[in-house]
Amino acid sequence: MKRVKLLVIVILLLVALSYVSSVFAQGAQGQEGVFDQVIFDDKQLLDGYAQKYAELPKEVIVEMLKDDTLNSYQTAAVIRVYKEKYSNEAVAREKVQMEKILIRRLKLTDSPFVEVEILHTLCLLDRYRYFDAMVPALIQKLNHYNAAVNAMAFDSLNDIIGQGNKRTREARLVFNTLRKMLFLSRNRLVNVAEPDPKLAKKLKLLRWSVKVLGSQELNKLPKEVISLL
Repeated sequence: MKRVKLLVIVILLLVALSYVSSVFAQGAQGQEGVFDQVIFDDKQLLDGYAQKYAELPKEVIVEMLKDDTLNSYQTAAVIRVYKEKYSNEAVAREKVQMEKILIRRLKLTDSPFVEVEILHTLCLLDRYRYFDAMVPALIQKLNHYNAAVNAMAFDSLNDIIGQGNKRTREARLVFNTLRKMLFLSRNRLVNVAEPDPKLAKKLKLLRWSVKVLGSQELNKLPKEVISLL
């Protein structure tokens, strides 16, 4: 175990050194604003770390998930790697272990990036157990001011509903969550002619739920939403 932890530390140092070196190398080539763009672009940071971690062995990824010293971008990236490479093959004891690790991490974090990755991963690990709690939480993230968080939440929701069998119960949960959100914002929708990116994402998910449940559900929506659909 000590050797694995030492390996994790060494790998993280190498990743950080490589990342910083690449940033300064780009800057040295005269690309104006590259440093600021790389450092403060949330999506680039997450994608960059995830790309670096994708080649790590599974046991190292699991140890990194337990590491409280990683920053939020690193943690979100590690969770993404586990989600994409290993969540579908997790069974029995490993699944229980990973659920405990992720739930603990969810309680400790205040990062929306980490939260989105955990919510998505838990749904993939055990859809029946976590769908009712995690999907509404992901839908709420569609209101987040950060565009990267919005995009991550939307992609996660599409992946979750795309892997299901269009269960009526699940579609009902999505519909009711969005319906409440849209009722709360209906006064702002009166003069909307073209939905902004946030609203467009909600409407797309709403269309999916109505398609599963039936067009009679349209009668339950605010009248301000009908024309936008």
